[in-house]
Amino acid sequence: MPELPEVQTVVDDLNAEQIAGHVIVDVSVHWPRIVALEQPDDFSRKLKGCRIQRAWRRGKFIVFDLKGGGGLLFHLRMTGRLYLRKRYARRQAHEHLRIRLDDGRRLVFYDTRKFGRACRVVDTDQILGKLGPEPLSGAFTARVLGERLSSRRRQVKALLLDQTVVAGLGNIYVDEALWSAKIHPLRHGSSLNGSETRALHRAIRRVLRLGLRNAGTSLGNGKSNFVSPRWEKGRNRSALKVFRRTGKTCPRCGSVIRRIIVSQRSTHICTRCQHFSSALG
Repeated sequence: MPELPEVQTVVDDLNAEQIAGHVIVDVSVHWPRIVALEQPDDFSRKLKGCRIQRAWRRGKFIVFDLKGGGGLLFHLRMTGRLYLRKRYARRQAHEHLRIRLDDGRRLVFYDTRKFGRACRVVDTDQILGKLGPEPLSGAFTARVLGERLSSRRRQVKALLLDQTVVAGLGNIYVDEALWSAKIHPLRHGSSLNGSETRALHRAIRRVLRLGLRNAGTSLGNGKSNFVSPRWEKGRNRSALKVFRRTGKTCPRCGSVIRRIIVSQRSTHICTRCQHFSSALG
């Protein structure tokens, strides 16, 4: 579930805790499949002694650049959390990876559903180079978005969820952006005209910036819901217009919000604002 605003919130919190500059002293893998691309023993051995240069985000990835080259990448997937624990904190359930730093703190990867992954790479571009543009960067213009949608006869929601088209978007913010732009999610990307593409571009940036200001979206109180490394819930739930508001009224027109399935994903729309007749284009 964590998308760009949630992942950026995690990175911001870790940077506020001054994780950069610390050396990895020990690595404990408590569920082997949490590690991707290599065997857990090799992962642990090769990370020991590495110094973290900086923490940053690319798409939905949390990236730690390591001194001397290479990087440590985390993808939280649906229920992953990344946080720091104190020196003598005992391991809790669902803590599948614990990295001890030179100040005694543990960087912990927690995941109730075990979909998240960590990997060590010699070159971060090996994975990050496959991603599409960052939607809040200056390089991501309406023209760039239009070029990435116009040549594809796929549903616009599926395209926006594709991380090689645009990096960082997920189910929450795609539903919100499409509602804001008054575009039906079943429309083909190639069917959008110039004004619709510009509206969608503005909407994507608007909903992401709102999510960032609210430190992400937390949808409930369960262990699988998003919390930041400071154990704070995201405040963006109250700002959502359609996502998980099935049966409630559209805040723009008063019509009933519906739930449909698009690309095997729950999708929330206002059928009056997002005209279905246009979806055949």
